[in-house]
Amino acid sequence: MRAITRFFHSHSGAPTLARKPPTKPRKNASQARSRATVDALVEATARILVREGFEKASTNRIAEVAGVSVGSLYQYFPGKEALVAAVIDRHNDEIMKIVRAAFVEVADMPIEAAVHRLVTVAIESHHINPKLHRVLDEQIPRAGKLDVEASSREVHALVRAYLASHAEELRKIDLDLAAFVCVSTIEAIAHNTVLNRAEMPSEKMMKTLVDETTRMVVGFLK
Repeated sequence: MRAITRFFHSHSGAPTLARKPPTKPRKNASQARSRATVDALVEATARILVREGFEKASTNRIAEVAGVSVGSLYQYFPGKEALVAAVIDRHNDEIMKIVRAAFVEVADMPIEAAVHRLVTVAIESHHINPKLHRVLDEQIPRAGKLDVEASSREVHALVRAYLASHAEELRKIDLDLAAFVCVSTIEAIAHNTVLNRAEMPSEKMMKTLVDETTRMVVGFLK
């Protein structure tokens, strides 16, 4: 998802970059009570996004659902865009914890077994709160922020490191290119299972999807 840079003309007629709403928190919550307030606000934002959509996620509505005052909300967040960004970050962090654990698990596995496991984990992790995942994909570009570049780089590095340690199983291929193709393929399939299906695939469909994706990726690598 890409933020679209908009232009408007000033009175002088010169094009000027539209100002983006801030997406960073005002301050970090260090005390337990503050963290509880921030958690309540982020969770309320996620619930509203799923049930009511981006347009209804006003700061007043978020504060109401979270059970805090609007003043308390503004102590920590400059606006709803920053809260949406916090939802995105939290959802992404949840997925990345699972992904990191999977790479530890497959470190010593041969390529076919490792790819099979990674494809399975990718699809399963994308189905953590799938309704929220769809909302973040479909409605949030207007928030002006979806910071997934850091995690994408991390996943690429993890795949590349795995491939480098199993180079004897690979055909002669540039490792950066191989990692890019593997990540892009697995991510696209996992992502689209969420966007194009209301529920987790059936056990039979899941097995077929994982097996065929594994066959495609391993066929490319070997």
